[in-house]
Amino acid sequence: MTESKASQPPKLLLRLARPGDVAELVALTARVYTAEWGHSAEMLHSQQTHFPQGQFVVEYEGRIVGFCATFRISEAAALAPHTWMQITAGGFASRHDPEGDWLYGMEAVVHPDYRGMRIGQRLYMARKRLCTDLKLRGIVFGGRVPGLARAIGRYGSAEAYVQAVVDGRRRDPTLSFQLRNGFEVVGLLRGYVPSDHESLGYAAHLVWRNPHRLDQPDVPRVSQSHRLPDNVRVASVQYQQRRIGSFAEFATQVEYFVDIAADYDADFVAFPELLTLQLLSIENAELSPVDSIRRLSEYTDEVKALFHRLAVHYNINIIGGSHPTRQPNGDIHNVCYVCLRDGSIHEREKLHPTPSERNIWNITGGDAAATIQTDCGPIGVMICYDSEFPEVARHLTDQGALILFVPFCTDVREGYLRVRYCSQARAIENQCYVVLSGNVGNLPGVNHFDIQYGQSCILTPSDFPFARDGIAADSTPNIETVLFADLRLENLARARNSGAVQNLKDRRYDLYEVRWSRGKEAK
Repeated sequence: MTESKASQPPKLLLRLARPGDVAELVALTARVYTAEWGHSAEMLHSQQTHFPQGQFVVEYEGRIVGFCATFRISEAAALAPHTWMQITAGGFASRHDPEGDWLYGMEAVVHPDYRGMRIGQRLYMARKRLCTDLKLRGIVFGGRVPGLARAIGRYGSAEAYVQAVVDGRRRDPTLSFQLRNGFEVVGLLRGYVPSDHESLGYAAHLVWRNPHRLDQPDVPRVSQSHRLPDNVRVASVQYQQRRIGSFAEFATQVEYFVDIAADYDADFVAFPELLTLQLLSIENAELSPVDSIRRLSEYTDEVKALFHRLAVHYNINIIGGSHPTRQPNGDIHNVCYVCLRDGSIHEREKLHPTPSERNIWNITGGDAAATIQTDCGPIGVMICYDSEFPEVARHLTDQGALILFVPFCTDVREGYLRVRYCSQARAIENQCYVVLSGNVGNLPGVNHFDIQYGQSCILTPSDFPFARDGIAADSTPNIETVLFADLRLENLARARNSGAVQNLKDRRYDLYEVRWSRGKEAK
C-alpha cells in the first residue's frame, strides 16, 4: 500500500486582503508608484474598514504580488465627471455607499517582477464575481492611458487617441488590456490624476456592465414593478386532433393539459395554432371552407371564457393557440388569445395568412404586433407563418420580449421544418427563447384539416449558457405530449451583454433600419 503524500499548498492564491497585509501592500504600491504616491497604511486600513469584501490580493509563493481595491457607489456619482481624489475621498474609500449600485475600481497594481502571469486578469475576475454576486449594475473606474503623451502629436487630442485604441488602430499598454477584459469607454476624465504625466492627467472613463442584469442599456428595458423570476417554467402542448361531440368535450381535453402544466408548476402553457378547428368535428353537415370558418367563429366567446377561467383557476398563463375570429367589419382574423393568471385577456392576430388560408378560408391578416407584459417579463406571439418573417421577431424583441411563442399548424414535414428552422434563427438573431406548439393527428370530415405533422420544441440562442444544440426541449414527432423547460432569464442577459456574439448590440443602425407603419393599436 502506497503512502499518501501530503497535499501541497497552492503557490498562487487569490484572497481577500487582511489587516496583516497592510505593511506589505504599502511596500507594493510604493514599488509601483514610488513612496510618495503609494498608499499609506491609514488608507489601506480605511479601505478594509469601509468595504472589506472589496479588497483583494494575489499571493505567489507567500508573497503579495497583486492588489486591487474597490468600493460601492451610486450611479450618479460613478458616471459623472470626477477625479481620482474626489471619487475615492483621497484614497480612503470613505465615499463607500452600502446601497450603491456600482462597484468602483479605485486601485489595481501588479508587482513589476511578476507581470505576464495574468495576475491583473485574476484580480479583474475577482471584481466581476463580486459585482455579479452582489447583483450590482457593473464596475466603473478611470483607466490610465500611458501611451497618450508619446502619441499626442500624431493624434492631436486625447479623444482622438482613445478612439484609435478603441478602433484597434493603436495599442495602449493599459487601455487595450481593459478593452480585452470587456470594459467599454464611456468618456474621458480630464485631470483624473494630474501627476500621471504619461497619461497627461487623463483617464478613460470605463465601465463593465453586469451581464446578469436585464436592465442594462444594451438590453431592451423590462418594465416591471417587481423582480423577474430567475427561472420561467414553460409547458408546450403537442395536441392531438380527434373527433369530439360537444364543446364540453373540447373543454375537458384542454383543461386536462392545463391541469398537467399547473401540477408541474409551469408559468406558461402554450397550445397550437387553429386548436379550435377540432370544434368543427361536432358538425354533421358538410360545410364549405368559408362557411366552416365562419361557423367556427361563433364559438369565440366560449373559447375566451374557457381560457380565462382556466388561467385564473390554475394560476397559469395560457397561450391559447389560435382561433379564427370574425371582426366587426366581417373579416376573419386568425387570433391568439393570451389569458394571464391575473385575469387579463390579450388578443394577438396573425399578420401573414398563408396562401391557403387566404384562398380557401378567406382569412385576412392583422396589422399590429405588440408585446404582452406578464409576471415573467414581456412576451411576444408569432403565429406560425409569422415566424418566417424576421421583422416580426425583431419588432417584438425591440419592445423587450424575452420569450416568443409560436403556435403552429403544419400538414407535412417540409412545412413544419420551415417554421422550425426560422424559429431557431429568430432565437439566435434576437437572443431570446422561442416556444413552438403544434398539432398532430387528423380530423376526417373537416375541410382542409386532413393531416398534421408536428414536433413541438423549446428553442434557445446558440451560446455557452444554453443547451448544446440550442434546444431546451424537443418532442417525438406526431405523438401527443407535453414539453417542459426551465428558462433562465439571466442567461439571456449574459448572452445579450457579453456573449460570444451579441446580435442585438452589433446591429448596424447606420446602414439599415426596420420601420413599422403606425397602424391601429394592438387590442
